[in-house]
Amino acid sequence: MAEAEAKAAEALRRPAGLSSEALAELAGGRQASSQRLLAYSDALLSIIATVMILPVAHTKIHADQKLGESVQQLLATKIAVYLMTFLIVTVAWAAHVRLFQVIELIDDVLALLNLACMMLITFLPYTFSLMASFPNIPFGIFMFSSCAVIIGAIQAVIVVYGFRHPYLLNHEIQESENQEFYKYHILKIILRGPTLSFFAAIFSFFFIPLSYIFLGLVIFFPHISHLTKWFKSKFLGQEEEIPLESFTVYLTEPLSKERVEAFSDGVYAIVATLLILDICEDNVPDAKEVREKYHGHLINALSEYGPTFLAYFGSFVTIGLLWFVHHSLFLHVMKATRLMGLLNTFSLAFIGGLPLAYQLTSEFSEKSHNEIEAIQVSCVTIFFASIFQFGIWIAALFYERETLHPFARYGGKEHAFMFAKLALYPCVSLSVFFLTCIVSELSTTIFHLTQIIVPFAFLMLRILVKICLLALKFIMSLPLRRNNILEEEEACLSPAEILS
Repeated sequence: MAEAEAKAAEALRRPAGLSSEALAELAGGRQASSQRLLAYSDALLSIIATVMILPVAHTKIHADQKLGESVQQLLATKIAVYLMTFLIVTVAWAAHVRLFQVIELIDDVLALLNLACMMLITFLPYTFSLMASFPNIPFGIFMFSSCAVIIGAIQAVIVVYGFRHPYLLNHEIQESENQEFYKYHILKIILRGPTLSFFAAIFSFFFIPLSYIFLGLVIFFPHISHLTKWFKSKFLGQEEEIPLESFTVYLTEPLSKERVEAFSDGVYAIVATLLILDICEDNVPDAKEVREKYHGHLINALSEYGPTFLAYFGSFVTIGLLWFVHHSLFLHVMKATRLMGLLNTFSLAFIGGLPLAYQLTSEFSEKSHNEIEAIQVSCVTIFFASIFQFGIWIAALFYERETLHPFARYGGKEHAFMFAKLALYPCVSLSVFFLTCIVSELSTTIFHLTQIIVPFAFLMLRILVKICLLALKFIMSLPLRRNNILEEEEACLSPAEILS
């Protein structure tokens, strides 16, 4: 029996010259590449991370209730919990990507296990709603943390199953003599979040603030761990012993920029889509009302929703242009560092908050004491979404030889324009915010018209940057031209004239 098992295990080892797919066919022919499953999971995770904002955006604020008080009593807690849960979902996404860097092929068992994992992830927005609505009751945070623990347990089962069937693994791991190292390494990545979530679930019944601290550690622990390793290597000379294999370096590197772009595009697309859902739901007039009140004139009935449509177009333009800036930025990026990935996550968290900004400015579009506060909330959201994009650019410049294309580096032909493009939205949002503190008559209509005008500012910006660069080049060339003229005049003079 032992000999038969040994032969079976040996048969599953990679024969020379066979690809992973050919080896899978030898093992049963029911395996497939994990790329489609990974794309499906990426899309689902980006959707779940984004729809976390819906319980916040749909917070009911009465017309006679001041928005400032509402922010303090209702929105502040929900926004804080939203930011935390959004970032935790992005950590889960990163762990999922790492998992399928190790597992290259999937079979029916792995596909079903991953679906069970995704089912629990789709349940997270409901647990977040409980946490946000009842922050002082432990059941909501217990359910959220328990889901995170079970998700980690399922992913651990996927790892164990994959290493028990080596033909499913990345081909470099199949050929490696250090499979136990890879197994331990990926389990450590997957289980550190669920372990902290387990402690959060336990302490939720005793001391809720400590539970939130544990959940906060889920977000920052990978970066703290990396910083600790860097400190030990830099100042203490202690290097972590890892196998000297190419895949080891790949597994410890930051996530590829392609994966970061795919997840980011998903968030931007879903946020833009969420805007229209409220219009379809709340801004279609009742047929009976159109017939009786407006005598069948649908256009007259729709005119009452004009401010809402203006808010939609203004918000969509903002989201679209922030995506355009993100696209332009990563067009120049060759490699994303850990700090760039963290800043991108923070930016996406505030991008996900834009439906809340839209909801507030459309709800308080008429003159009221809430109108200015709604504009200010929108400005703050846009500012942080854009300033973190600017931070990605600054972080890239510190390691520009590794992270940026030559023409985007300091002194490159696109450097100045990229700098101006990234600085536009922080400057505009900050200016409008301070304008609301000075001019009390500023309305949401003017704010949304400003949002719609910003695309023309992008076009003017390129022209302005080119003019400034040409002017600077001309000014810098003046001393050179003066020297050339003096040299030509000296060349025309005779020796006697020069001596005189």
